[in-house]
Amino acid sequence: MRYGIIGAGMMGIEHMWNIAAIEGSDVVAIADPHEPSRQIAVDHGRAPAGLAVFDSYHDLLAAGGCDAVVIATPNHTHHDVLLDVLARAPDLHILVEKPLCTTVADCRAVMAAAAAHRGVIWMGLEYRYMPPVQRLIRAVHDGAAGRPRMMTIREHRFPFLVKVDNWNRFSRNTGGTLVEKCCHFFDLMAHVLQAEPVRVLASGGQDVNHLDEVYDGEVPDILDNAFVIVDFDSGARALLDLCMFAEGSLEQEELSVVGDEGKVEAFLPSAELRQGRRTAGRLGVQRETVEDPGVAFEGFHHGSSYLEHLDFIAAATSGGAPGVTLADGLRSVAVGVAAHRSIDEGRPVTLAEVLAPTGA
Repeated sequence: MRYGIIGAGMMGIEHMWNIAAIEGSDVVAIADPHEPSRQIAVDHGRAPAGLAVFDSYHDLLAAGGCDAVVIATPNHTHHDVLLDVLARAPDLHILVEKPLCTTVADCRAVMAAAAAHRGVIWMGLEYRYMPPVQRLIRAVHDGAAGRPRMMTIREHRFPFLVKVDNWNRFSRNTGGTLVEKCCHFFDLMAHVLQAEPVRVLASGGQDVNHLDEVYDGEVPDILDNAFVIVDFDSGARALLDLCMFAEGSLEQEELSVVGDEGKVEAFLPSAELRQGRRTAGRLGVQRETVEDPGVAFEGFHHGSSYLEHLDFIAAATSGGAPGVTLADGLRSVAVGVAAHRSIDEGRPVTLAEVLAPTGA
């Protein structure tokens, strides 16, 4: 599999590292308009000799020689880049980083353009692939908790990193924190619960981070903490607890699913999995550390990007369907949009409202 990387920032390089660890796959071209990013990718991206380097993805596409591309450009560019790639390269396999786009309308425009695409289009929601999370998903789907009724995801972490031209400091570029960062978690909720979100109620704010930063006369407007409650059509409900000024945490992510018969939990970065049944009580909780011996490169995301690429390559080479779809990307963005609207307007927001033709 010959890859081109469109967007050679932190995530672009993360993909380069993972691809380099997969036998039979190489990054043969990169494109990024930012010269320092291109140079870092050349120096540290572990690409083979002969890497083609472009300042424009249009030139990368025109040069050919790629079987697949990874789109890892800033969020607000995904819509235009995807439409260009779909129009210029109808057979190219595509992995697009999250979020799919920053608005529901843009997601839908991309999905319409992709309907006739002949290559595999894969939505990069790699949190599904973190080994402890994979085990939690399998356990819940196998009935370890009985019928799932409640799910909680807590992410307590550090602030947003610095990006080129500080594009991620403003919601107009990111879609807002609950789209940019949290679409992963909204995707996990629906995937684990095997249900569709129907209503969102959220509270959040920007209370600590970036308030002393000014760019071209503007103070950043991105949320740094929130609680988001999501109701699902199965009757289950889920809660996201996000704090981005919580560096003093032992675990960065904690996932909990409680059903009518038991509870399953996963923790990162410790990779601990816990399972318990109501009938066995506290003393019956089983604990284990989950590792996947098939992960050849862990990277920044506990091996999830590596495993994601294995499945992407398998689908591309076999003509199979993508394991994570553009519809999954749309859903995760829509929940984030609904959460921001709930905070802004102080009310519950339905997914039907957000997904209506004029809703986003």
